[in-house]
Amino acid sequence: MTASDRASRSRTFGADERRRSRVTPTQTARSPERGERAEHGAGRVRVVAEGRWPEAGDGGVPGVAGFVHSDFAPVVVAVADRCLGRAHAVPPLPAGNRTAVVLVSASGDRASAGHVRATVAAGGRVGPLFFFQSVPNSVAGHVAARWGLDGPVVCLSPTGEPRAEGTAEAELLLHDGDADQALLVLIEQAPDGTPSEAVAVLLEEGTGQ
Repeated sequence: MTASDRASRSRTFGADERRRSRVTPTQTARSPERGERAEHGAGRVRVVAEGRWPEAGDGGVPGVAGFVHSDFAPVVVAVADRCLGRAHAVPPLPAGNRTAVVLVSASGDRASAGHVRATVAAGGRVGPLFFFQSVPNSVAGHVAARWGLDGPVVCLSPTGEPRAEGTAEAELLLHDGDADQALLVLIEQAPDGTPSEAVAVLLEEGTGQ
């Protein structure tokens, strides 16, 4: 598989992009038990750790400096911290960890897109931070920098089942030798403005059973 082949399988989405998907936030938040093996095609990946947002006892999601108005980025950071913390305790990871980030969302940051659209329609001035956070790899890069992850960063807007497409992309990065582990984050914002839900899974290559 060439680099151009890999690129054709992924598309970076904008905050105002809208794609139809069968997945709901509840479906997206499903995650396997730790150690479970997920099969995709001829390869296998092993779940090293997983986390969800929210989990029992969670209150409001903590804010993240540089991201405003929407809970999209804070939820990505919170669920990534939870998953990585269960595998590696505290950041940063040692240099050379070759851990990729794969962020998957069919809807993108609905709240920010809606705010920008309404502000422009009213003739208002859009705050400069919205231009930064409208690109989903901004929060993926934030997670990578916070944890010292030095593998590839990929953002997908799936047209099929998000979990399957994200896992397939992670498996491709692992199989091709681009990464030793991959942090897969799946997040959707509900159109009615209810709090976002997300799941993060840390994957690595596994062996057949």
